[in-house]
Amino acid sequence: MSHRFKELDVWKLSRTFCADIYLLAYKFPKNEKFGITNQLRRASVSIPSNIAEGSSRKSNKDFSRFLEITIGSMYEIETQLLIANDLNFMTSIGLETTLEKLNSILKMTSKFRSTLKVAS
Repeated sequence: MSHRFKELDVWKLSRTFCADIYLLAYKFPKNEKFGITNQLRRASVSIPSNIAEGSSRKSNKDFSRFLEITIGSMYEIETQLLIANDLNFMTSIGLETTLEKLNSILKMTSKFRSTLKVAS
């Protein structure tokens, strides 16, 4: 039961969101390269990556588990963005815009996950 991840809107959006995070983090202080910048980038890459990996699994139960991990990465990013804002690495408008995109992807992922028929 393989899904074609490249056709999933949630994968497409999460991929562009990842690029947004890279561009945003590029503006952070250079001394944060191995700190919050690295954490944000890794978490953002894990979103489309886990959707893709989960789509290759043989069961919806396995795919659902990867989507659960994806959702965890989104909450990790939200926390890191709030910390970056607390440290004045970004503007509050930039924070709002980025969190809106993240929330949209989170809702899509949660809805998609709820549509998977998972045998218990």
